[in-house]
Amino acid sequence: MTTPLFLLRCKQLGLSMQELELLTIGLIDDMFIEKENDDFDYPLLATQNDFNNF
Repeated sequence: MTTPLFLLRCKQLGLSMQELELLTIGLIDDMFIEKENDDFDYPLLATQNDFNNF
């Protein structure tokens, strides 16, 4: 990931420069991935029976 792309991701997450001092690059990447997953419509969701079988 390039520096401009990283800063774009931070801007998309609404992070301030002060917040960047407290967060790691990996945490910011995880936050962006989770943000993108929020809009994904999963075709199949696990049920309680699936968890029990696991």
